[in-house]
Amino acid sequence: MKVIYFDTETTGLDCQSCKIIELAMITVIDDEIVDRYDEFIDIGEPLPLKITQITGITDKMLKGRKTESEVANDLKDMLTPGTLMIAHNAQFDLSFIYNLLKRHYQDDADSIVGNLDWIDTLTVFKDRAKYPHKLCDAVEHYGIPEVNFHRAIDDTIALHEVTKAMIQERDDLKEYKNVFGYNPKYGVSGEEFSFIKYKKQFYNNFMVPSSRILPNR
Repeated sequence: MKVIYFDTETTGLDCQSCKIIELAMITVIDDEIVDRYDEFIDIGEPLPLKITQITGITDKMLKGRKTESEVANDLKDMLTPGTLMIAHNAQFDLSFIYNLLKRHYQDDADSIVGNLDWIDTLTVFKDRAKYPHKLCDAVEHYGIPEVNFHRAIDDTIALHEVTKAMIQERDDLKEYKNVFGYNPKYGVSGEEFSFIKYKKQFYNNFMVPSSRILPNR
């Protein structure tokens, strides 16, 4: 089975008006890492100062790197049907990847993302631990060595380790396939996808029993 762990760094939170500036993916087949992809994207415009302060990514780091079109082509080649995609807050990253693809492969974007399976480790983590639930909280919870957060490749490496720890803790991640939880106070953010089942998810202060995980509610 082909699994891709992925993360993005972006110019903001709006998936339609903002852009990806770093995309990282780790491809795993039969529990073995077979490929690491980490690309800055030259978006052809200055970065907001706040984004540079948060991520450490500068205009100089992006200049002359791959264009959006080139990265969209890479995604089209790598996101083969049946691949399992795993991200922390996958709704955010999926929305940005979809909009990037749509800008360059308008006729194919829906089928590319729709022919994949998706797991959101944020949804899983909310069923297992008390608030807060950011990736850095999951790293601490599972005792993963500290990483340089807010850089996509480092977040992706941490995500891979967190996912392995989750499987060792309780091997039910397959139940979360294509099921995303959302905070009912704010609703679903970004794009809504027909192949994802969205469910209201409230905070838990403990690891819920198997019969009460979000996919079973």
